[in-house]
Amino acid sequence: MNQVRTIRPEGEKDDDTTGLPHNIEAEQQLLGAILTTNDIFDRIASIVQPQHFYDPVHSRIFEIAANRIQKNQLASPVTLKAFLEDDEGLAELGGPAYLARLAGAAISSFAARDYAQMIYDFWLRRELMKLGAEISDKAAKVDIASEPAAQIVEAEQGLYKLAEKGQSETGFQSFLRAVTDAVKVANAAYQRDGGLAGVSTGLTDLDKKLGGLHRSDLLILAGRPSMGKTSLATNIAFNIARAYKRGTLPDGSVGAVNGGVVGFYSLEMSAEQLAARVLSEASEVPSEQIRRGDMTEAEFRRFVNAAKELEACPLYIDDTPALPISQLAARARRLKRTHGLDALFVDYLQLVRPATAKDSRVNEVSEITQGLKAIAKELDIPVVALSQLSRQVESREDKRPQLSDLRESGSIEQDADVVMFVFREEYYKEREKPSDHDLEGMARWQEAMESLHGKAEVIIGKQRHGPIGSVELSFEGRFTRFGNLVKPWQQGQAVEGF
Repeated sequence: MNQVRTIRPEGEKDDDTTGLPHNIEAEQQLLGAILTTNDIFDRIASIVQPQHFYDPVHSRIFEIAANRIQKNQLASPVTLKAFLEDDEGLAELGGPAYLARLAGAAISSFAARDYAQMIYDFWLRRELMKLGAEISDKAAKVDIASEPAAQIVEAEQGLYKLAEKGQSETGFQSFLRAVTDAVKVANAAYQRDGGLAGVSTGLTDLDKKLGGLHRSDLLILAGRPSMGKTSLATNIAFNIARAYKRGTLPDGSVGAVNGGVVGFYSLEMSAEQLAARVLSEASEVPSEQIRRGDMTEAEFRRFVNAAKELEACPLYIDDTPALPISQLAARARRLKRTHGLDALFVDYLQLVRPATAKDSRVNEVSEITQGLKAIAKELDIPVVALSQLSRQVESREDKRPQLSDLRESGSIEQDADVVMFVFREEYYKEREKPSDHDLEGMARWQEAMESLHGKAEVIIGKQRHGPIGSVELSFEGRFTRFGNLVKPWQQGQAVEGF
């Protein structure tokens, strides 16, 4: 195994006794090549990052050089000298003269990618050794608070992070890296049609308000029974999966350039029932007719054709009831590793079980919402969780829901990045039908029903990234389908989604 230490100033002893896999000569060669020819950085930027270097001084040199090159500025021993004059680690290696030695010792720029890959592989080995030691230490301790099953989930989580993201833990990162990531997100939104920073829901007005579904966000979609929250969730999930297109991303990796792979936890309905809803929307055959098999030949042909088109749709359904939050996270990780995952839906939040029983329901819901937010950040995907609303909505004259109507609202409201409510006034107005003898009241009711028919609202009660407000959508109850609502001034125009 390569374990070559940095060439120290004469007379100074090598103090490396760690025995961790590394190759300092490869690090020196790569840095020297970059300082000699800045164009090499573009060839290795997708392979190696500052944290992959074994020597902390090399890590700092690489980070500063990378920053300058990305700004189209020269990175050479002379230009880097000003940034590293007070660096104590560099002083131990001979000060700024060490930068000149690196550039002078660079043998070949053609092998830069090989050196970069070697540096990354050695870093990966070190992280695996560290993770293995942590797993071994925890397993050796017989602690009632740390069950073996929980340790397996934790170990799987650590290995997933290492394999998927190239990091076992984040820790502190420099502001430079954080700013660079923010610029990449903004650039992706700028390049994408419609200027969305996140995954499109397929609903134009909702996208404009949210900017799409943002990565690492927890979005709560709440509503009273019969408002259509499951229908809206399946509509959005289907829109994302149907638009899926794989290609090369701006950072050079391969992934979803449009739409995405969707995971759907259906804890209330079976996978077959959920599929029937999606097919009803796609084929425009009422879901109750699909269940009964009561279809005309033309409807059945549309149904079969829609089923064929949807066979290749990357929409994965898990209908296991009462899943613990730890298992939910583990299954999502496996789905991302095996098929990819760009958005996750949970129907619904109150049916997820906490990992351990708590003394109160509020604490259990708090653990679940924190777990869902952790999944969103860990897998770097939007997580949309459906939630029930309390009955106090029904007792108010204005039935529009608000944040305080969320069951166990404190933790849900606190942990969520976006809270949305589905509201259909038509549902409530229908139940206010006056007596047939009240002709005047009946006329007013019919007029109100006509103005409300086929309309729904998504009320955004909280949004960390943008404004709150209301979005109007169309709703076709026969097909359980939400769509873009044509405004009066758009009559005669083609509206996306129709």
